[in-house]
Amino acid sequence: MGCTKQELFAIAKECYGTEPDYPWMDENAVLRHQPSRKWYAAVLEVGRQKLGLPGDGKVDVVNVKCDPLLSGTLRQETGILPAYHMNKEKWISILLDGSVDTELVKGLLDMSYQLTK
Repeated sequence: MGCTKQELFAIAKECYGTEPDYPWMDENAVLRHQPSRKWYAAVLEVGRQKLGLPGDGKVDVVNVKCDPLLSGTLRQETGILPAYHMNKEKWISILLDGSVDTELVKGLLDMSYQLTK
C-alpha cells in the first residue's frame, strides 16, 4: 500500500517522536531533529506542472535527503522525482499520493534522518 501525508506524519511521530512544524503558516511542513531543529524532511504541496507531472492541480510530496549514489537509481522508481526546490543531487521528492510503498518511504525517511543528524 502507498504512503500518504497522514501516514508519513504518523511514521515520524512513532519512529522519531517528531510532530510536523509549519514555519510558513500554510499547508507546508518540515520534520525536524530535536533539539537541533535541523530538517530531515519537508512536506510540500506542489503544482503538478512544477514537478513535470501531467495534469493540473497540486500534489503532496516529501523531500528527503538521500545518498547521492542512490538518488539516480531511486528516481527511476514510480513516484520518486528530483527534489523540488532542494539540491537535486542530495535530495529527492517522493509523491505522497499512494503511489510509493509505505515501507520504501519509511526507509527513505530513516536514511534522511540519519544523514541529517
